[in-house]
Amino acid sequence: MADRARTVTSPARFGLTDDRADAALRAVGWWGDGGPVQGAERLLAALSRSPDPNLALRGIDRLRESGPWTEIDAALRDDVRLRGKLIAVLGASTALADFLVANPDSWRTLSTGDRPDLIAVVEGLTGPDAVKALRAAYREQLLLIAADDLGHLVEPELAAPAYDDVAARLTTLAEEALRAALVVAQTETGPNDARLAVIAMGKCGGRELNYVSDVDVVFVGEDDLDVATRLASRMMTVAGAACFEVDAALRPEGKAGALVRTLEGHTAYYRRWARTWEFQALLKARPVAGDAELGAAYLDVVRPMVWTAADRDGFVADVQKMRRRVEEHVPAELVERELKLGRGGLRDVEFAVQLLQLVHGRSDDTLRLGSTTVALAALGAGGYVGRADAAGLGESYRFLRTLEHRLQLQKLRRTHLFPDENDIFDLRWLARAAGVRPDRGRAEEQVLLSEFRRHANRVRRLHEKLFYRPLLEAVANVPTEALRLTATEAAARLGALGYASPEGALNHISALTSGVSRRAAIQGALLPVLLDLLAHTPDPDGGLLSYRKMSEALATTPWYLRLLRDEGAVVERIAQLLGTSKLVPEMVARAPEVLRLLADTNELAGRDPGEVAHSLRTAVGRHRDLRGAVTAARSLRRHEIARVACADLLGLMETPVVCVALSSVWVAVLQSALAAAEREKAVEHGGWPKAKIAIIGMGRLGGAELGYNSDADVMFVCEAVEGVGDDEAVKFASSVVESLRRALGAPSQDPPLEVDVGLRPQGRQGPLVRTLNSYVAYYRQWSEVWEAQALLRAAFVAGDADLGIRFVEAVNEFRYPKGGLDTTSVREIRRIKARVDTERLPRGADPTTHTKLGRGGLADIEWTVQLLQLQHAHEIPALRTTATLEGLVAAEQADLITSEDAAELRAAWLLATSVRNAATLVRGKQTDQVPTSGRELLAVASALGYPSDADPGEFLDSYRRTTRRARAVVERIFYD
Repeated sequence: MADRARTVTSPARFGLTDDRADAALRAVGWWGDGGPVQGAERLLAALSRSPDPNLALRGIDRLRESGPWTEIDAALRDDVRLRGKLIAVLGASTALADFLVANPDSWRTLSTGDRPDLIAVVEGLTGPDAVKALRAAYREQLLLIAADDLGHLVEPELAAPAYDDVAARLTTLAEEALRAALVVAQTETGPNDARLAVIAMGKCGGRELNYVSDVDVVFVGEDDLDVATRLASRMMTVAGAACFEVDAALRPEGKAGALVRTLEGHTAYYRRWARTWEFQALLKARPVAGDAELGAAYLDVVRPMVWTAADRDGFVADVQKMRRRVEEHVPAELVERELKLGRGGLRDVEFAVQLLQLVHGRSDDTLRLGSTTVALAALGAGGYVGRADAAGLGESYRFLRTLEHRLQLQKLRRTHLFPDENDIFDLRWLARAAGVRPDRGRAEEQVLLSEFRRHANRVRRLHEKLFYRPLLEAVANVPTEALRLTATEAAARLGALGYASPEGALNHISALTSGVSRRAAIQGALLPVLLDLLAHTPDPDGGLLSYRKMSEALATTPWYLRLLRDEGAVVERIAQLLGTSKLVPEMVARAPEVLRLLADTNELAGRDPGEVAHSLRTAVGRHRDLRGAVTAARSLRRHEIARVACADLLGLMETPVVCVALSSVWVAVLQSALAAAEREKAVEHGGWPKAKIAIIGMGRLGGAELGYNSDADVMFVCEAVEGVGDDEAVKFASSVVESLRRALGAPSQDPPLEVDVGLRPQGRQGPLVRTLNSYVAYYRQWSEVWEAQALLRAAFVAGDADLGIRFVEAVNEFRYPKGGLDTTSVREIRRIKARVDTERLPRGADPTTHTKLGRGGLADIEWTVQLLQLQHAHEIPALRTTATLEGLVAAEQADLITSEDAAELRAAWLLATSVRNAATLVRGKQTDQVPTSGRELLAVASALGYPSDADPGEFLDSYRRTTRRARAVVERIFYD
């Protein structure tokens, strides 16, 4: 029990672990043989809450020795404000403790709050006397600020000041000190005619000074410049000796330049010689002392230059390079601990904010602010930075600045170095000084380390997101005058950019930016860039109209504008898409999630068609009814086609890959819809299906060569299940197929999904579904050569795989006829092809530019390959493929066609397919005709990679030349 009693009454109970604590407590009268004396419990509890109880107690003991201790002791017992402030200061700062000991009466100001007037204390004084008086008054004010800043740590009932308020008070104190130092210099110099203005820069200019900071200034003088220079030099000396170092290195030409320049000299330098970083420094410039009129004139001169600095060539890159250079100078072993210059440090926030200000502030006056935190809030309010990003960055910046303040207070020395993670004592002191408390079983130092890393990581992440945002470069490339045009000037500029209807464009701009909403503000930041980007597309007017429609359609989508603002690649790509295609904007407006993929090339263009199809089938399979399944399939198909179209137009997918992707989506839709239709009909027929059903892809679907908005050519084959007759199976299968076709072709906001069964036996007169035996019997007895040719593309795509594979194997004897084709059959195929050429080519169509039926077009090449397959596939297995290009490769390898001829046919097929796809995307509807003039031709050429400023006639000539060569090959091989 005796041991327990000693433990309870030990000073260690109050965090006082110093060996001298007992003696010090007894000396100040707060401790006796039985522990705390009566009334001292509150004092000891306050000590225990200070950043360093042992340090605070030593300070108290020193005050006992140097000051009126009885009076101090009584005040500490009675005045909670004094107790909180004095003990907090003593536990946080040895330098301020030294000041209190050296100035025994200064403790009273903590109770009264009286602030000494710095100018009043130096009036009439010169030399060392002035410096001494200014130093004492400055330290006393610093003591007051620190006490207000820290007092809540010791006495929780005291209000905790905001970081911004503390920084503002420190800045105000520095301004008073500069004015007082200038008064001393003027007193020492005597009457004169010199005019001198002191311009604060850096943290002082931004009203965000630390406890210990160099104060950056620039001097402007007029009249007697020699005297003005002596005044400036003496002012720096006095302030440096009494308060803080005054740094004039940001002046023109730095330390090599004149300390004081005239207003005209400053103007000439900034207009002709200043570098990018100098305009960045001027962002915070403001007069704080001396001739107010001259200071205001200086601002009038430099401010316009600051807000046009982003027009300089390479401005954004220069600022980014400067930040990297600053970071590179930090020793590698300290880069993670440097609060100011290291990774995730204060400079990361400041550089990002300043760059955003300089780029966007050219057209937005609300961003022309000196304070980092205030400017960050304005950037968030204006939509230039996401709300969450602005709030998170502001919180982390204040946290890091608070740590910096506490570290500097300790000894009133400039330092920005976070303690080493192994230095438990310093970490614990800093944690308590910063108000970090134990949490969930973790000690203060562990919580501090965790919080420091969290904030530093967040700062670095957001810095890289904002500072290296591609949109900044694009915005900076828009001339400042283009951001601030009158309606007339804007119309003229839009006309110069290539907009056919500048007035119409202005209406779109007005509709998008009118009002004071956050959405309008973000649009205001985006549009100057977008207008320039659209100007380099084939149809700027159509692109801007599409952008307006898309923005209105997605007005309630919260992430839409945020994505465009934060992801520069998205803005560039969406401009290219909108100014090229009419179909893509419509699809994207109904599948907006595709926009997110524009930021990730691999997600946009690198998805495996098999995985996409599997995802579609899985999602659709969750719907048990046919209508719900088809609705889900339409939605997913819309998303995938929009994705593929975007990647295609942006040149990120090769033509064969596009065809395979589009075909794969159609196949997945058929698979999902068939499964849903079978389930629905099975319920109607007693709960079990009466037939197996397989879908056979024909035409381009079978060859995996579909284009945009292509129909699906198919045939349906069925087989009775055990115990069911063929007639009943066919009846069941027919009801399933009719439901499937009706559901897919039903009207909706999307184009109908047409399932074309025209290639079935007997065409439109034949039954929708046949059994496998029926198909085989028909082909053996009745089929014509064109039907054998059609079967060359037959491939199983959906339904019962075993049945589908057996169908494909069964028709091999008809599509790969034993012994090849006889002369009569070859002649018949050529006759049919000649009829197709003359009868199916649309009236008025140009045969030299029709991608499907024109000379050297898709039909020419495909019929040529198919004729070779019919003639030789029975003996050359490699020719047994449903894909045109694979068949062409096989024919070349079998020496049925020369390499040169194969190359001509391959080039023409790829070009015609690409052009057909591009023309459909450009026009917004299916087309087989190459545009021959106007914006549509330019858009198709652009989609195929021709430069926007190239003559589209060259593309048209190239198309005709390629297809003409292919036609010559067709004439030799197909027509013999």
